[in-house]
Amino acid sequence: MDLLDTLTDKGLRRELPTREEALAVLATTDDELLDVVAAAGRVRRQWFGRRVKLNYLVNLKSGLCPEDCSYCSQRLGSKAEILKYTWLKPDQAAEAAAAGVAGGAKRVCLVASGRGPTDRDIDRVADTIAAIKGADEQVEVCACLGLLSDNQAERLKAAGADAYNHNLNTSESTYGDITTTHTYADRVDTVTKAHGAGLSACSGLIAGMGESDEDLVDVVFALRELDPDSVPVNFLIPFEGTPLAEEWNLTPQRCLRILAMVRFVCPDIEVRIAGGREVHLRSMQPLGLHIANSIFLGDYLTSEGQAGQADLDMIKDAGFEVEGAEQTTLPRHRVTASAGGCGGGASVCGSSDSACGGESGCGGHEDASACGPCGGPPTEDSAEDDARTDLVRVRRRGAGTELAPNA
Repeated sequence: MDLLDTLTDKGLRRELPTREEALAVLATTDDELLDVVAAAGRVRRQWFGRRVKLNYLVNLKSGLCPEDCSYCSQRLGSKAEILKYTWLKPDQAAEAAAAGVAGGAKRVCLVASGRGPTDRDIDRVADTIAAIKGADEQVEVCACLGLLSDNQAERLKAAGADAYNHNLNTSESTYGDITTTHTYADRVDTVTKAHGAGLSACSGLIAGMGESDEDLVDVVFALRELDPDSVPVNFLIPFEGTPLAEEWNLTPQRCLRILAMVRFVCPDIEVRIAGGREVHLRSMQPLGLHIANSIFLGDYLTSEGQAGQADLDMIKDAGFEVEGAEQTTLPRHRVTASAGGCGGGASVCGSSDSACGGESGCGGHEDASACGPCGGPPTEDSAEDDARTDLVRVRRRGAGTELAPNA
């Protein structure tokens, strides 16, 4: 197929595809799906080999958010029956982080619901970072705390944070349809602040909110322009009690096309399959590993993921290997070019992200395309036929424990 040959060659040269080529990936048919995965897989292996980076979420503060992000189970007015608790203490968060690291995670993502951190919150997170790195100095720490004010990114960097996650989520033209309490420009500003402070920037998207193919391409091209070290791809988990509870628009095939499009646009950037992986990719999750080089281990912010051991078994069975703490995530040219020096090794980091509505790995308080057999709009009853609402399991366990924190 000429399109896939062209995209593969461009990806191997780190050359950006055209918007038309990116849109064409989303419009491929089911008959072409394995060819699409194989082409994206060649690009993935060129820059990341067969390594899979594991990330682990620690939800520092759950629920009670004043923002109105339509996809989020923690939003203002949400009736989703999720765990709600205030800040974990540093030793509680460090204990939770240790559980993820013991399972093979090399990055811990510290997420807190809310519009953005106060200066006191930054102090809390600084103490938590110290507790985590005091137990294991090789652990990468990514903070995801919402919109940043001036000098907060610098304070997080000084406290030992390696990365900062803040997702764009959707295109600028449709952003106002999903959130009214802050703007798309606010999000871009926070990613820019993180980058400017020398933190590894992590920023991604949520697919499945009723957006068009053009919206998906717009947000991925905008992300590429911001040049983050990692791009988490969340697939909307339509929580009951949120405005998007009926948005069951995704199929496993559609999810794979979206991942492939992201890989072609971001060939040498860490691409993470984040929230909604188990719900929407289902039995086709191993194919996603041929495109993305990073996943979350275990549970998400307010929903349960599959068992961590099942993730490890899947990686091994698919012929991949878990990336070690001593290995550098990003290709050498990105590590040396990064002001923050964040590439994923012992002295360099990689990236992470989650979400609450998209339930990725690290977008916390703010954060998951269309379906149809050929990547087009859903047929009249395709969403109903493909929806698996039984797979949405609200998280009942606290961070790394069997009990709700502060309960």
